[in-house]
Amino acid sequence: QVTLIESGGGLVQPGGSLNLSCRVLGSIISVLDMAWYRQPPNKTRELVATIDPHGVTRYSDSVKGRFTISRDNDKRAIYLQMDNLKSEDTAVYFCSAPLELDFNKPPRIRWHNWGQGTQVAVSS
Repeated sequence: QVTLIESGGGLVQPGGSLNLSCRVLGSIISVLDMAWYRQPPNKTRELVATIDPHGVTRYSDSVKGRFTISRDNDKRAIYLQMDNLKSEDTAVYFCSAPLELDFNKPPRIRWHNWGQGTQVAVSS
């Protein structure tokens, strides 16, 4: 059983920054693609950023240039630095190991469970 623990969310004003963390318990991640997802209020979950085992990153168009994904394989953790936040970034953010890397397709993940997520609210 893999456990995912997301943290670092909060309430921030537009233009502000947050740094999210995700710890993975029960699995190594060094050989896996890893990703951040988000689920805005009343919307479906979407893929926002991926990082492969070599550190190559990809982003959805909506966050490109503002978000930075990174990883620490020794700590079994990934991170999401979010800058210049906008109201439309308001969502619950989740991490996982993706099987589907297309940003326009529904998420498919390696593990059967999601973490509890971390809430990000961007509002003045």
